This record gives sequence, structure tokens and C-alpha cells, in this order.
Amino acid sequence: MSTDENTPPEPTRPAAPTGPVEPSGAPSASTEQTGRQRLAAGLWPPRVSRAQLIVALLLFVLGLGLAIQVRHNSDSSALRGARQEDLVRILDELDGRTKRLEDEKQKLVDQRKELESSSNQADEARKQTVEKERQLGILAGTVAAQGPGITLKVTDTKGQVQSDKLLDTIQELRAAGAEAIQINGVRVVASTYFSDEGGGVAIDGRKITQPYEFRVIGKPQDLEPALNIPGGVIQTLEKEQANATVVRSAKIVVDALRAAKQPDYARSSSS
Repeated sequence: MSTDENTPPEPTRPAAPTGPVEPSGAPSASTEQTGRQRLAAGLWPPRVSRAQLIVALLLFVLGLGLAIQVRHNSDSSALRGARQEDLVRILDELDGRTKRLEDEKQKLVDQRKELESSSNQADEARKQTVEKERQLGILAGTVAAQGPGITLKVTDTKGQVQSDKLLDTIQELRAAGAEAIQINGVRVVASTYFSDEGGGVAIDGRKITQPYEFRVIGKPQDLEPALNIPGGVIQTLEKEQANATVVRSAKIVVDALRAAKQPDYARSSSS
């Protein structure tokens, strides 16, 4: 077939694309890589709030409790599946252990009571020993003493009062309840003796001069009347032309001391 030379040529069409065509608004490879980096930066390091920590702790405690419960159930299951003889043996062992613990407890309680009792008895014995030593020291004249009593002052200007009159005075005071006596700085004890010496009086070999001053510890209401009874010490001294005065006092100090003497032959019967 012949072709007219005057016919215009057909327009040329562009070739269809052979591969996929990216949309005009799609991000490039570099843009997608930047988004991943942003996501990683947001996830690390992790940011944990206080509420999240509390929830995690509660979950941990809950899990621990569940584990303990499971273990307990497994133990109970083990006992539940045990034979009767084994259960009896376990109960016997528990009873025996309980009894041993109770016995040990009672033993410790008894030991504590015994120690407390012994401690109290020892303390009481020490107190009684100290008190007894003090009392014996007062009687023996080895320790000072103080208490209520009287002061008797005898003035013998003519030297007519002899040792027997002073000894009678001591005897009268002791009979009235005197517990400690001192004359002119000399402690009067059970072994004290009086003697006439060089126109004066000596006590245990130590000469004293008048006025004679008696410091006496005892009940003043008994001591003073005992000296003032008719025909008693005061009237006897006045007959010897001596002047005697008695003064009551709430506090008399007897501080003259005697050296403790070790007996040569006497021994305690309890030793």
C-alpha cells in the first residue's frame, strides 16, 4: 500500500517506565535513617519513673510470694503423700524436741532464780556482817560513835573524888542503858579499870585531871534520872564536895578509840 507523502507523521510517545516509580512525597534513604536514630535515642538510656519502679517492686514481691506459696504447697503435698508411720515418727520427733526445749527453758529459769536468790542472800549476809562489825566495834571501842545522850561534868576542886566514885558512875550509866562512854578522851570499854594515882585518877593506867567529863550515848530520858535518883551518883559526888551537872543532848560524839586487841587464848567456837 502506498503512502501519501503529504500525510503528517504520528507524534512520538514516551516510553513506559520499566521499574517502580517513587512518589514525589516519599522520603529519601537518608531521611529514613535519621528516624531510626531518633527512635533509638528515645529508647536508650531508659527513662524510668518512680511509679514504674514501685510497680516493678510490687511485681517482684508478688512473684516471691507466689514462689514461697508454691514451695509450701509442695512441702504440704510431700507430707500429704507420706505414710502414716512416717507422720507418726515426725510428730514424735516434734513432741520430743518441744519437751527438750521446755526442759531447757525450765532449767534456765531455775538457774536464774537460784542466782538471784544467792545474790540476794549474799548481799544480805554482807549487810549483816557490816552491821555486826559496826556494833562490835562500838562496844570494843575500835570505831567512833554518835547519837543522843548526856554529858556529865564533875568538878572536884578539893580532890576528894576517888577512882571508886568514878567506877560507880560508870556502873550506874551502864545499868541505865549507856552504849558508849568516853571520859576525858579515854574510851571506856569492858576491860577498863580505874585506879588512884598521884593524887588523881587513872583510867587504864592513863592519868586524867579534873574536871571529869563523861560523854555518854544512850537514851537521855533513862540516863539522867538514873544519876539523879535519891542516894545515887549525883548526891554521892555532892557529899564529896564535888559539883556535878548533867546536860541532855540530841547528838553526843564519842570519838576516842581503842586499839583492837588479839586474844591470846580465846577462839571462836564456830571455827
